[in-house]
Amino acid sequence: MSDHPTPGQARKVLVEGSARHVHLKHEDVETLFGKGFTLHKARALLQPGEFLTEEKVTLTGPRGSIERVSVLGPERKATQAEISFTDARILGLKPPIRLSGDVAGSAPIRLTGPAGSVELTEGCMIAKRHLHIIPADAEAFGIAGRETVQVKVGGERGLIFDEVAVRVSENFYTEVHLDYDEMNAAGLSGEVYGEIIEAL
Repeated sequence: MSDHPTPGQARKVLVEGSARHVHLKHEDVETLFGKGFTLHKARALLQPGEFLTEEKVTLTGPRGSIERVSVLGPERKATQAEISFTDARILGLKPPIRLSGDVAGSAPIRLTGPAGSVELTEGCMIAKRHLHIIPADAEAFGIAGRETVQVKVGGERGLIFDEVAVRVSENFYTEVHLDYDEMNAAGLSGEVYGEIIEAL
């Protein structure tokens, strides 16, 4: 956040929608897009160092496919696909709800790019709603990493989102990430702020 909150101040936080996307390890970048291929940055994301690439892939499950799924950079140690419950039904998958990076035992899925396909035995998940927060903001809000909090959003379809995982790091930008099923359920669009109302 540009202006750090102070103790006792309303715990307002930016709420961002996170669309379906994939993270790729180097070997899978080359399989999908060609030997020696490098991901091309389209625009920076709010989380420092992360970016949307120009590249797209197709996700395929037992029931169907979803085309033109965004690839996020930079490359990671393990490939994963983050989708919504709606996406999972289209694909015919039952992925677990996980925080990004927790791929062990997650659902299988096929990724296809212009140069080839990758069959993942695990790596597909529904992203758990979460709060990225820098330590100064966490201290001011009175919360800590590995807690869960509730985030309240207003509007005609205002909701309280429960079980929002807290992730604290100096390398973050303070914001809540919801998937688009959750954003749509609350009728959220544009620049949206929520309020942290309870630490569980």
